[in-house]
Amino acid sequence: MPAIEEIDRYIMQANRGVASQPLSDLILGKNILSSKTRERLVSGKCYLQIAFNYDLQMVDRILPKIPQDERILIEAGTPLIKRFGARAIEHIARLWPGQIVADIKTVDGAVMEVDEAYSAGATAATVIGGAPRETIDLFIERCDELGIDAMIDMINVEKPLRVLLPLRNKPKVVILHRGRDEETTRGKVIKYKHINQIKSKYDVLISAAGGVDLKEARSAVFNGADIVVVNIVRPQDPWTGISSESEIEKIAKVFLTTIE
Repeated sequence: MPAIEEIDRYIMQANRGVASQPLSDLILGKNILSSKTRERLVSGKCYLQIAFNYDLQMVDRILPKIPQDERILIEAGTPLIKRFGARAIEHIARLWPGQIVADIKTVDGAVMEVDEAYSAGATAATVIGGAPRETIDLFIERCDELGIDAMIDMINVEKPLRVLLPLRNKPKVVILHRGRDEETTRGKVIKYKHINQIKSKYDVLISAAGGVDLKEARSAVFNGADIVVVNIVRPQDPWTGISSESEIEKIAKVFLTTIE
């Protein structure tokens, strides 16, 4: 266990965005340089991101059925993380050897939230596009330092370019997101018109999220998206996604073929 002075020094560094390692690694005596090499997202591929939002029992039942493919990302969804904390990410990391997205939707306290997601096993994490610019800058910088992918979630952001323009560094991924509560509202769509605007200025990947089925996935990729996010949903849910009672392995393979 480090001395109190070391922890105090770490907190001061984290507040300035210059901490060299996650707090949990400091406490446990670990160093990020000895961590295993993390996978990163690359341009030129289309990815399928499958999101778990309910409970760990559903993760245990369904995740082993998903084919282990380098183009499949597994997401610890926001509701799952709110319910179980970092344990949700750790649980998925024990079952899934590939890339893991922690949908933490950071709005403040960027450095420590990225540290916690990283220490739990995430290879990517999300920050809200409506967060303060300082928060987004710190979030991206910390992700880069730790070797994980920064994703900006543009939910309820009308003009994503206005968020991106003043940033010191750009994220790996920009998420065009129709919120869950918006799915049942007529006329609410994923705004693909932003894809060309963003990609013409920045070398980033675009993710499409919110009510994605096979038809929407095909449309997303046609319009230039690199990642499609599909939720695992229960049969009684009003939202679109992959049913928790369906043949997950077959459907995942169909999605991968559809977005090739």
